[in-house]
Amino acid sequence: MKRFEDQVAVITGSADGLGKAVAFRIASEGGHVVLFDRNSELLERTVQEFNESGMSAKGYPVDVSSEDDVKTAMQKVETIHGRLDIMVNAAGIVGPTNTKITDYSVEDYDHIYRVNLRGSFLMTKYAVSIMEKHNYGRIVLIASIAGKEGNPGMAGYSSTKAGVIGLVKGIGKEYADTGITVNGLAPAVIRTAMNENTNPAQLAYMIAKIPMKRLGTVEEVASLTSWIVSKEASFTTGFIFDLSGGRATY
Repeated sequence: MKRFEDQVAVITGSADGLGKAVAFRIASEGGHVVLFDRNSELLERTVQEFNESGMSAKGYPVDVSSEDDVKTAMQKVETIHGRLDIMVNAAGIVGPTNTKITDYSVEDYDHIYRVNLRGSFLMTKYAVSIMEKHNYGRIVLIASIAGKEGNPGMAGYSSTKAGVIGLVKGIGKEYADTGITVNGLAPAVIRTAMNENTNPAQLAYMIAKIPMKRLGTVEEVASLTSWIVSKEASFTTGFIFDLSGGRATY
C-alpha cells in the first residue's frame, strides 16, 4: 500500500514507543516522515534505522513544551517540504502515579501540563498554520482513556489528557468546513517503555479495568492512527477514537 506516497508527516515523541510505530507505518506506506523527539541520541538512531530500511525520514530534537522549539522545527519542515499533510502528536509523559492529589507537587503538575497539554496546543497551532495554506491536513492527538474516565492516583495525567480531548473537539469544530480534520485517540494501557516507571499497583489497576485483560500494542495504535490520517478518513473530525480493549465504548 502507498496511501501516503508524497505526503509529509510530522510525528512527535517518535524516537521510540507509540510515535515510532506510527511513523514506521506511515513511512512504510510511502510517506516522508519527520520525527520530533527531545531525546536527540535515540532520535538519531531511529532516523538511521528508518533510512537503512529504505524509508524517507528526518529528525529534529524538539521539546514540544517549548514554543521556540516547535515553531523553529515546523518552519524547517515547511521550508524543506513546502507542505505538511499529517501531524501526529504522540509526545507525552505519565508523571507521578499512585499519588494522592494532596501529595502531588505543583512542580510535577506543571511539568506534565507543559508536555501533555501545552505541547498538544503548540503542535496543533503550528501544524494548522501550515495546513490551512493548502486546505488539507490530518491531525491526531494521542489522548488517553484516563482523560475520559480519570485514573485515581494520576491527577496530572488524567486532567491533562482530558484537556487534550477538549482541544481535539474544539479545534476539530473550528476547521470542520475545511480539508483539515482533527481527531484524537484514547488508548488504554499500551505496552511501551513509558510503563516501566509506572507503579506496579497502578498498572495492575489499569489492566484490571480492561475487559480484554491485556495491554494494547504499538502496532495496534499505528494501524488505527494510519487510517485516521489517511485521505479515506474524510468525514470524521473532533472525534476521540477508542483503543481500550473494551474499557470505554463511547
